[in-house]
Amino acid sequence: MLVRRGIGRVGRRGVVGTVARTAVVAGTATAVAGGVSRHQQEKAQTQAEAAAFEQQQQQAAMEAAAQPAAAQQAPAADDTITQLKELAELKAQGILTEEEFAAQKAKILG
Repeated sequence: MLVRRGIGRVGRRGVVGTVARTAVVAGTATAVAGGVSRHQQEKAQTQAEAAAFEQQQQQAAMEAAAQPAAAQQAPAADDTITQLKELAELKAQGILTEEEFAAQKAKILG
C-alpha cells in the first residue's frame, strides 16, 4: 500500500499559511507598539502632573513666606497709631507738654 501525499511542495507553506502568518506578526507588532505608545504617554502625563504639583508647592511656599512679613508690618502700624493716640490724649489732658509730645512722637516714628 502506497500512501500518497497531497499535491504541492513538501515542507513549505501555501499562500494561505503565509498570509495567516503575516497577519499574526503584523497584529502582534501593532499590539506591542500600541502598548509602548500608551506607556510613554502615561509616563509623560505623570511627569507633567509632578511638575505642576511641584510648581504649586513652590508658589504656596513663596506666598506663605510673604504673609508673615505683611502680618508683622500691619501690627507694627497699628501699634504706632495706638501709641500716637495715647500721646495725643496725654497732651490733651495736660500731662505732656508740647516739647515732650514732640520728642515722644519723633521717638515712635523713628
